Amino acid sequence: MKILMIEDNKSVSEMMQMFFKKEGWDAHFAYDGEQAVQLFNESPDEWDMITLDLNLPKLDGMQVSAEIRKISPTVPIIMLTARDSESDQVLGLEMGADDYVTKPFSPITLIARIKALDRRAKIGGKITDHETVSDSATKEEEKFDIDTGKFQLNSKTREAYLNGKQINDLTPKEFDLLRTLAQKPRQVFSREQLLQLVWDYEYYGDERTVDAHIKKLRQKIEKVGPQIIQTVWGVGYKFDDTGADES
Repeated sequence: MKILMIEDNKSVSEMMQMFFKKEGWDAHFAYDGEQAVQLFNESPDEWDMITLDLNLPKLDGMQVSAEIRKISPTVPIIMLTARDSESDQVLGLEMGADDYVTKPFSPITLIARIKALDRRAKIGGKITDHETVSDSATKEEEKFDIDTGKFQLNSKTREAYLNGKQINDLTPKEFDLLRTLAQKPRQVFSREQLLQLVWDYEYYGDERTVDAHIKKLRQKIEKVGPQIIQTVWGVGYKFDDTGADES
């Protein structure tokens, strides 16, 4: 795994370097926001994981996350923050982070989070915009494991389609959230259930994490068709594409 750690505290970087090396990972470090964006921009396809400190000189973590997402909508990002504020954490998720870890953190905890996110971030090849669902479905490796007629999802290639149009730029957590809901159409999942199913570890009841990811997921779905993620007020969310006929 090739990791870019964006962290202005060099003692933290040096400590994590030892743990990354022990895992056999190739770690690189940036110490301010401008350096981080420049380094990522030089070879965006080479990075498997980014850890991003919230408090950085020149460009803060929110700005860096936004800039990275312009370049790569799918590279996994774990935000590191010393702020124990729900609003900061949710804002970080809305700005494109897939996960967050609050400082001070245990290196072992961060390693576990990286591994959990990486397991969900193995992305197969994507078809181009001019190709259709029927074109890609002819390939053996691109058979859909969820197909409702209106919605198709392939877990191996991590692609999802609505009415024949690809839902683009899904982050690892957004894809897993969509898959979890779509596997049981019209079943209502509480926020707590989604935290347990989509995130591998205890979030201590921080259910706003789910809301932040649902918001971003819905925005991407609406670019290609009708909304298929429904809110069940006071309970949670469900997948329902019964009214998703192409207009």
